[in-house]
Amino acid sequence: MQEDLKKTKCQLVEKLGIHFENKDKLAPVEARILSYIILTGKQGTTFEDLVTNLSASKSTVSTHLNHLQDLKKVEYFTKTGDRKKYFVINHDTMVQGISELVTQWEEQKQLHIEIMDFKINANKSLDEDTQFSLDFHKDYIEFLNEATQSISKLRTRIIEKTQNSN
Repeated sequence: MQEDLKKTKCQLVEKLGIHFENKDKLAPVEARILSYIILTGKQGTTFEDLVTNLSASKSTVSTHLNHLQDLKKVEYFTKTGDRKKYFVINHDTMVQGISELVTQWEEQKQLHIEIMDFKINANKSLDEDTQFSLDFHKDYIEFLNEATQSISKLRTRIIEKTQNSN
């Protein structure tokens, strides 16, 4: 059972790593480090674990781990009597990402409102058979409103859980 879980984790580290390479423009090893840390959870992972499990050199892991800390994507904690650092995901990063997404959606929504207003005004001087359709804009604005509301609830839950665990 433990071997199956380890194999699945390795596959998911790779899949999630590719996602972070594309989405966040992270270097391949850096993306795998972030993925491994996320999939290890709140117990944290050590520098040595990362070197071993990602088959990367110490200098490569060190460089990318420092960069992820500079980006505030990961943080570490120590355990009493243990000299090792245990790396975990920085939950503030998730909240920041959600906030950035909401901002992008609000900008898109505003653009679609402006386009729709233009089309409404243009339709006044067009024949009925050549008028712009407004359905897409209405539907997309409705989607953006619902998506923004939903992800804002998620952001609130993450903030509340982070505050309660501190």
